[in-house]
Amino acid sequence: MQIDLSVLSNEEKVCLKLRSLYKSYGYSCFKMSKFEEYDLYGRNKDFLISDSVITFTDTNGRLMALKPDVTLSIVKNSPAVPSGVTRLYYNENVYRISESTRRYKELMQVGLECIGEVTEKDVCEVVKLAAESLKVISSYSVLAVSHLKILSGALARTGSAADLISARIREKNVHGVIELCEKYGVDEKIGSLLSFAAGASGDCEKIVGNLADYTDDGEALAAAEELRYICSAAKSAGVAVRADLSLCGDINYYNGAVFKGYVKGVPSRILSGGQYDGLMEKMNKKSRAVGFAVYADLIERFDDGENL
Repeated sequence: MQIDLSVLSNEEKVCLKLRSLYKSYGYSCFKMSKFEEYDLYGRNKDFLISDSVITFTDTNGRLMALKPDVTLSIVKNSPAVPSGVTRLYYNENVYRISESTRRYKELMQVGLECIGEVTEKDVCEVVKLAAESLKVISSYSVLAVSHLKILSGALARTGSAADLISARIREKNVHGVIELCEKYGVDEKIGSLLSFAAGASGDCEKIVGNLADYTDDGEALAAAEELRYICSAAKSAGVAVRADLSLCGDINYYNGAVFKGYVKGVPSRILSGGQYDGLMEKMNKKSRAVGFAVYADLIERFDDGENL
């Protein structure tokens, strides 16, 4: 029997194509229940897009939650001690506040996770798959990539100002970063690197090449070389890729590569991911991990007939 794809929504068509893509790379499907114990999300709110979680009390008195996220459930069910690398993809409904309606909604989300003895090669594969996912969604897309270790050492040296400065960097507010560094007496060289990062978005080779003018920190420069390698792998998917040092997420969870994907016609990011070894450690897992999610509900906000 042949399926008439014309009856499917844009969201459903894209999810089918993404599942096929991930399966072709050897990823296995992960299925889970609609709910988990609330404690899993309560202890990891910083990892969630929103800390608004729908809860209810089970018949045995346990506080449960409709799942707002899939990654936490995958991590929870992964082996404590890794043996090789586990590659999983998912196509699940999650329950949280929709970015388009600002109301609670059942949202389709598709993505993948690579967990275990993850190498730099595995990270590159995942970032490349993120780029290929954008290509499935739209002809007009861009993947922004960074590496948290470029800035983590410098931010650690800013003391109590670290969170405030990180927020200004994410806003791409160069002047705001400079003001805060002056206010909190941050070392001039460190302040120079942080203000550079707030405005550093574009060609990876150029940004990495300029970085040595702002830091001589070995870890930061090594991370920049990793970023160069990762961006090269992502570009091989045939998608526009830019380095963007303003992507500096929560270093308590994330480390290494972080990335976001955008498509023409959707004002917010449609894909988000990164390395989250910190989350694995917090959940007592001796593993590394990298993955991403595609926010499929946003796909309905545009129609790219060429791909869909």
